[in-house]
Amino acid sequence: MDQSNITLERMRTFIRVAERGNLSAVARELGTGQSTITRHLRELEEAVGASLLNRTTRRVALTEEGTRYYSQCVQILRLVEQACEEIRDVSNAHSGTIRVSCTAALGVLHITRLIFAFQARYPNIRIDLGLTDERIDLVKEGVDIALRLGPLTDSSMKLHHLGQSARLLVAAPAYLTAHGRPETPVELMAHNVIRMSNIAGSETLVLTGPDGTPHAIPAKGDLRVDHGLAAREAFRAGRGIGPAHRWLVDDLLASGELEPLLSDHSLPTTPLNMLIVPARAKVARVRLLIDYLVEQAARLPGIGSD
Repeated sequence: MDQSNITLERMRTFIRVAERGNLSAVARELGTGQSTITRHLRELEEAVGASLLNRTTRRVALTEEGTRYYSQCVQILRLVEQACEEIRDVSNAHSGTIRVSCTAALGVLHITRLIFAFQARYPNIRIDLGLTDERIDLVKEGVDIALRLGPLTDSSMKLHHLGQSARLLVAAPAYLTAHGRPETPVELMAHNVIRMSNIAGSETLVLTGPDGTPHAIPAKGDLRVDHGLAAREAFRAGRGIGPAHRWLVDDLLASGELEPLLSDHSLPTTPLNMLIVPARAKVARVRLLIDYLVEQAARLPGIGSD
């Protein structure tokens, strides 16, 4: 086993073939011949002592060993990239790139605005902002920090709790005029409830009364959505009632386009957390953004500390 053949160039070739599944496509992308790609892969497999790819006439697919090795290669190359970035930026902590992931609706309505203000303060810092409600592998995707709503289970990341996101029931005046205003939790059963298909438990409205009495009301309706912004528009259009994060609808409540319902009852709050890749936590520019977002998150509508 000649491990001198395990080079960064061969790792990069292997990663691109694994991702594209086609040798000729990778050869064109890298500006080299397919025979060179084949040689790199063969030498890499000989060096690691395992078959990494299954090859057919039409496609290349990872073996079980290749899948594990691919994840390790991605992390190794990311660490190399980070090391180079840190050396380049050591003389100026206020430059370089920060990769951020954020829950989609929160990102569109609030975090983008905060990012704009941060870059106005530090114009040489570049931000790569990805908006998704999916739970992604931060290291594999090259993300430095992520803002997430809901409970988290990834213990390999540094976690900073930003607060609890308050929720409330809302509806448009037009809907209430047409269908009446519910005055008790039981009356919610007669209403069209906008539900979230990607949130566990959205088939039930859970409320706590002013005396602490819990109420679990079946949520029935003709519309389910998988995005907070879609729910916001459905409420706004008078399609139904439903629970919403305060930050999602605060401006619509202020303008009168939506109204709060059963204000003497409360809904469970949702934790808002920041995940930080441990290897990136001490990078100066990343630390600047972390501290900034911690400060600003407390000012978002409906976000309160425990």
